[in-house]
Amino acid sequence: MTAGKTAQAGQSAWRDLRPRLISGGVLVAVATVCTGVGGWLYALLILAAMGGMAVEAARLFGLSVREWRGGLYVVWAVCAGLAAAAGHWTSFMLFCLLSFVFGGPLWALMCVIVLAGTALLWLRQGGVWPVVFVVGVVVASDSTAYAVGRMVGGPKLAPRISPGKTRSGAVGGLLGAMGVGALVAACAGAGGVAGGLLWGVLLGVAAQAGDLAESAMKRALNVKDSGTLLPGHGGLLDRFDGLAAAAPLAAGLAACAGGAGAFWLAGLHDILSGVSRFLPG
Repeated sequence: MTAGKTAQAGQSAWRDLRPRLISGGVLVAVATVCTGVGGWLYALLILAAMGGMAVEAARLFGLSVREWRGGLYVVWAVCAGLAAAAGHWTSFMLFCLLSFVFGGPLWALMCVIVLAGTALLWLRQGGVWPVVFVVGVVVASDSTAYAVGRMVGGPKLAPRISPGKTRSGAVGGLLGAMGVGALVAACAGAGGVAGGLLWGVLLGVAAQAGDLAESAMKRALNVKDSGTLLPGHGGLLDRFDGLAAAAPLAAGLAACAGGAGAFWLAGLHDILSGVSRFLPG
């Protein structure tokens, strides 16, 4: 009986792997083409993601997108993306500030959506590699954490927030993020493997923090997934929670380091010098 229950538990742990891989593969293929082409095709991808996340956020807090307030919330997110795509990079501050009219929780989610979308659009200005670095690190963190957590198990990372996450999975996720960071840095050329390891682990930590934050929100709302668009993943907020945290961090540090190019080449001194330029006086 015990062996049978163990086998059922193992099957249950992996039951969503196939749809997760299929939907993830389709998502990666679309994102790869759009990121590689760049321009307005890439911008349309980001705008669609921002609009989709805004739809899910509105529904989570009881707003119907068929009513004017819910519709305005979605349009707000898309307009913020359009402003950034048109080169008005500082407009995100205004969109974030004024979105407080939707109330505290929806304001917080709108800030996340706007910051993530603006960051991903800005990073693409430095070429394809900065986007590949950030997305690759986040995907590696999520995938290796999922695999290691299922295979190794062990103590829970945050049982009250997300019972399925383990400490072994978190460590595996960070190692995966570091590995992919170093790999992308090597493929991009000009050295920087050590920086790829460092930036990989920093963004990996941010991605896991974003994942936990979204899990805490869903637990507070007593919902399992933010949506059903992506089989095996849930909704866009479920899939992009880590990216929504990692992309603004990457963009902010890259801006301090002097640009959206190969930001993993920047050292701590470069970042601190850049921060000083934004401080008054």
